[in-house]
Amino acid sequence: MIQSQTTLEKSVSYRGIGLHMGKETTITFKPAPPNAGITFVRTDAPSRPTIQVKCSNVRQIEEQSRRTTLGENYFEVHTVEHVLSALYGLGIDNAMIELDSDEPPEPEDGSVASYIDILNSAGRLPQPDAPRKILKITEPVSVSCFGADLAVIPYDGLRISFTIDYGHPVLGAQYLSLEIEPDTFVKEIAPARTFCFYNEVKALQEKNLIRGGTLDNAIVIGEEGILNREPLRFKDEFVRHKILDLVGDLSLLGSRISGHVISAKSGHASNVQFVKKIEETYAKKARYSVSSLGQGNWEVAHVMRILPHRYPFLLVDRILEMEPEHRIVGMKNVTINEPFFQGHFPGNPIMPGVLIIEAMGQVGGLMLFNSVDHPDDWLVYFTGVDKVRFRKPVLPGDQVIFELEMIKRRGTVCVMHGIAKVEGKVVAEADLMAMLVPR
Repeated sequence: MIQSQTTLEKSVSYRGIGLHMGKETTITFKPAPPNAGITFVRTDAPSRPTIQVKCSNVRQIEEQSRRTTLGENYFEVHTVEHVLSALYGLGIDNAMIELDSDEPPEPEDGSVASYIDILNSAGRLPQPDAPRKILKITEPVSVSCFGADLAVIPYDGLRISFTIDYGHPVLGAQYLSLEIEPDTFVKEIAPARTFCFYNEVKALQEKNLIRGGTLDNAIVIGEEGILNREPLRFKDEFVRHKILDLVGDLSLLGSRISGHVISAKSGHASNVQFVKKIEETYAKKARYSVSSLGQGNWEVAHVMRILPHRYPFLLVDRILEMEPEHRIVGMKNVTINEPFFQGHFPGNPIMPGVLIIEAMGQVGGLMLFNSVDHPDDWLVYFTGVDKVRFRKPVLPGDQVIFELEMIKRRGTVCVMHGIAKVEGKVVAEADLMAMLVPR
């Protein structure tokens, strides 16, 4: 089933104290348009700078193992992992997050349950015209760094298996493996509180960290037991909170991940390196599974993830409909700014017929790419064009609709019949012969 992106139905706010910076802060979650992703806005600065949630914006800071910090230009946002974890856990893809300081407030109990409540009060709004971005793991990726080991292997959905063992008499070794879905996240992960060891507190304070930390919003572990009055919420609450942090850091990919993540003793610094390794590994592959883009309504950003063409030769603006290996409908908006109008013809601009057929072929190529698991491993070559007819000229301001049907398919070779229309009238048609070849 094709998943749609989601955002919030309305804006909601929460006020509290930042865990590390110790500043009183208001955070406001606002709806965002499709494909916007998650963006922080620093409202305390006159220019209202924005900071996009993506791996390339992670700042390398001292004590990175204790928090994840994002920054663009001169502005930063610290300790974003809990906010991001709540959004990811609830399945919210697009949101604008306004902050009147440089760190989100830490919920009063040190978990993300308060964020879950406030986000649920905002409601979720499906964005059916925007297929959810999903990075499907098709080959293992692993890293070993900062005393931690992380790996991800193919899996349908997101599962996280996490092991911690700090050699501490109170903690012992803890292991948990969970399917990460909204219901499971809310019940099993969101209530788990942040924690630290008592012998680390003084060192962290000397580095001007945990200025907003108290026994109310963090579990403090001494040599002989837990120093908090409230008992543990789960017998393995510590590993659950580590999963919570990892979910937040995985959101730096900017897409959902479909795979089984296995972690041993990872923290924010190793999580970030892991996410970067995943990005690097899949940079030369189809970043999102083609099936996750849906059966139609692919915007140009989706088209560019699959087609190798670029300016001035990308001639498809949108895919409107698609029945895999059967039929596809695409669109090209023709403007006077097209480079070919400079010479074809001055004073009487007409879109060259060969480019109309090229655009038709690109739309048909997208249907072929959709039939393979890793489209970035293939190229589409057109081996023949037959029965070409041009009925009317295509002029600046026209919107050309391309309709292609698969006539014959044998292995990597196919024949398609294409029709180009403007305002419902046929302007060109042709039979196209094409084949998939490995890059």
